[in-house]
Amino acid sequence: MDSSELKAAQAPLKARYREEPAAALVTLRADGTLGDEGVSCSVSTGRALVEAGLHPATGGTDLLACSGDMLLEALVACAGVTLRAVATSLGLDVRGTVHAEGDLDFRGTLGVGKDEGVPVGFTAIRLRFELEHTDDEEKVAKLLELTERYCVVFQTLSGGVPVELT
Repeated sequence: MDSSELKAAQAPLKARYREEPAAALVTLRADGTLGDEGVSCSVSTGRALVEAGLHPATGGTDLLACSGDMLLEALVACAGVTLRAVATSLGLDVRGTVHAEGDLDFRGTLGVGKDEGVPVGFTAIRLRFELEHTDDEEKVAKLLELTERYCVVFQTLSGGVPVELT
């Protein structure tokens, strides 16, 4: 897909959303089924079924996907797709890789150290691109700025969002 094809695909959507803002509001869903054996949950991705389970640092076997890994994978996927879309829109020829890593103290997840204030969850996440390109640094800086601005997962993680449990 080149810049003109991307713009042609998105133009009617942008026009509709300007005219009917409510049409842009979509509720995405994820569904899982609790595992019958072991500590697991099957998550349907729409393309495949992912079996999620405990990370080895919490007693898992490393045979099932860890939800923390899946969160980082979602960030990498979203950032990569967003970067490709922005690069396509700007007419930039960019190749490379996307990497995410996050720091967890598993004492929090296991309830160890709660009296010491050990948090549950990531304490830091780092997203990194290794890009191959022939463009000047100013264009690449703009590409990264726009990728950060429009990456849904990045913005959700960095800005926070209310989460409700029922």
